[in-house]
Amino acid sequence: MRTVIAGGNGKIAVRLERLLTARGDEAVGLIRRPEAADAVRAAHAEPVVCDLESATAEEVAGHLAGADAAVFAAGAGPGSGAARKDTMDRAGAELFAEACARAGVRRLLVVSALRVDEEPPPGTDPVFAAYLRAKGAADAAVRARTDLDWTILRPGRLTDEPGTGRVRLGPDVTRAEVPREDVAAVLAALLDEPRTAGLTLGLVSGETPVPAAVTATLPA
Repeated sequence: MRTVIAGGNGKIAVRLERLLTARGDEAVGLIRRPEAADAVRAAHAEPVVCDLESATAEEVAGHLAGADAAVFAAGAGPGSGAARKDTMDRAGAELFAEACARAGVRRLLVVSALRVDEEPPPGTDPVFAAYLRAKGAADAAVRARTDLDWTILRPGRLTDEPGTGRVRLGPDVTRAEVPREDVAAVLAALLDEPRTAGLTLGLVSGETPVPAAVTATLPA
């Protein structure tokens, strides 16, 4: 399987690339800056420079040509302002989805966040509120598409703790922490299970092994 990952040098993306290449898959990491290439190569993936905030859908589709699946794991990142939450977390995700459709890559996984369908509560930091709204708008745009076999994964608060391989995964998940390593493991398992297409799944640490957790989400 060949998988193209937007945000290829991010903490979740690099972990996913390592998992995919270790099992013999091909992984391509789209990166905004050439200096990020070493992190992707270290995961034995192929770095490709592509700025989703300036590229066209056709340009991104060219990088997706020949892929079996795609993962949107990009984001404006810490330290960015509200404007970039919109141009990257929302518009970048929408552009990537459009590019997938143009390239004929139907399988798309999107890394989102918990509770982005709700309006941020009063007193929320304005930049974080912009992030939540951007993620919610991106998810809504992806879910409206009928030309993609999408799955949206919404992790809780991310940590860099070692993964446990045990999670709670489903449409109704209470906010809690989850290691990035376990998020990557769930993404890899979702890539292997096309019947999860059309699902929006919350993810936090739990007691169920990842394969069983993914199987439990499948429609009866």
